[in-house]
Amino acid sequence: MRSVYIYTIVLFFLCSACKEEKTSVSDEQAKVEFSQDRFRESYRPQYHFTPPEKWMNDPNGLLFHNGTYHLFYQYYPEDIVWGPMHWGHATSKDLIQWEHKPIALYPDELGLIFSGSAVMDIDNTSGLGTKENPPMVAIFTYHLMAGEQAGRKDFQTQGIAYSLDEGDTWTKYDGNPVIGNDGIKDFRDPKVMWHEASGKWIMSLVAGDHAKFYSSSDLKDWKLESEFGRENGAHGGVWECPDLFPLQVEGSDEQQWVLLISINPGAPNGGSGTQYFVGDFDGKKFTTTQKETKWLDYGTDNYAGVTWNGLPDDERTFIGWMSNWTYARDTPTEVWRSAMTLPRKLTLHQNDKGYYLKNFPVNQIENYTQEPSLQTNGKANVLTGEDFNQNRINFEIDEKLQDFKVTFSNEAGEKLQLGYNAEKANFFVDRTASGKVDFQADFGKEVHFAPSIATSETENTFSIFIDASSVEFFVNGGAVVMTEQIFPTQPYTSISFEGDVTYKDITSSKIERIWD
Repeated sequence: MRSVYIYTIVLFFLCSACKEEKTSVSDEQAKVEFSQDRFRESYRPQYHFTPPEKWMNDPNGLLFHNGTYHLFYQYYPEDIVWGPMHWGHATSKDLIQWEHKPIALYPDELGLIFSGSAVMDIDNTSGLGTKENPPMVAIFTYHLMAGEQAGRKDFQTQGIAYSLDEGDTWTKYDGNPVIGNDGIKDFRDPKVMWHEASGKWIMSLVAGDHAKFYSSSDLKDWKLESEFGRENGAHGGVWECPDLFPLQVEGSDEQQWVLLISINPGAPNGGSGTQYFVGDFDGKKFTTTQKETKWLDYGTDNYAGVTWNGLPDDERTFIGWMSNWTYARDTPTEVWRSAMTLPRKLTLHQNDKGYYLKNFPVNQIENYTQEPSLQTNGKANVLTGEDFNQNRINFEIDEKLQDFKVTFSNEAGEKLQLGYNAEKANFFVDRTASGKVDFQADFGKEVHFAPSIATSETENTFSIFIDASSVEFFVNGGAVVMTEQIFPTQPYTSISFEGDVTYKDITSSKIERIWD
């Protein structure tokens, strides 16, 4: 969420504040029913999550419990542009196919419901449930419009709500806000986790240009422990959507802590992006020796992403909002607006330059990927088909990496190009002629670049996931990633592989749609 868009809110807030504290499945069921035809609109992704209708942005409240993945998200149910924020809700058994649920949280007299997180309070530390029926607790930012409009700086506070029926209905805590505001303008996006070593809940929160860490024994009373980041990382814009978690370094017994921070603007290719830090957390303070800024995704359309709480074996699965605040309000869709990235497993690795994250689609996508319909090898190759806009393309380069280019094209003369520039040691995505690009001045203005990250001398593997209005480009299992929206007026029907390299094991596989 971005306060730059607040001006769109007028009288709706007054009506929203009148909603009951506890939402009802039956009250909202009509809003989440949809026809199959509506999920085939122009540019509607066929295997990425989208809301049934209207505006969506940040993923919120990611939680795995009792075999179900919960995805909450910033939602405005009245328009396809940003407005008074609610929490939308969807559930899944496998992270790929989703069931839309009723709206979970509505604005109230304390404010709009901005981004946050959710946890299962298994031991009922909050006292909001019982040990036999522990509460699911959502932690979120209240944004009080009246306070912002009055010129105050204390209009963002932190609140909680709880559910005793697996997220179907929610009750706001009557002691909200649980964290007040002493005058910080951008004070939001609480991400909470259980820290086993200290036996406490830990909240990561952002405050303009840095992160704050709080601790609590009951999710209601919070103590400020430390701050991080005023002199670390990128500061081209406001810090948002923090996420702190441990990860084991692949191939070792070493554990490090990872802190994700989204920033807007200030990303390497303009607008919104997500940086990360690798370091240590002792239950109170996060520290790092990292000097350079590291980015999770060099494309322009992966923002505000966080990871699921509650996964077994300390695994971390990430999902991001597949858009950019530079043009999010202008993209050419009519019924709904915005999608999420594919869910991605995060893994931590180390080379001679330090630690780095890989992020790559979860294995469950394989269950929706058909056997390759096209495959080839060689130096120059062209694949042709009826429609490549719902496919996964894999290939390898079995030699030293040189210039190469993969071009998707259609009969309208539109082209999407991805590849590698050896002189600059950069991967690139060129969507400047990919289809509709003139709906906003910056969308199709420039080619986007990502620096190469050396993983091994022999590893040159590539995966391209392309959907109706997006492309996700993964290098070496996600060591380099570029996620971009695209809006071709016709499906791409040809893929050409060019350059002074030998391509190996080129395959194109259809991915099944998730809305049937």
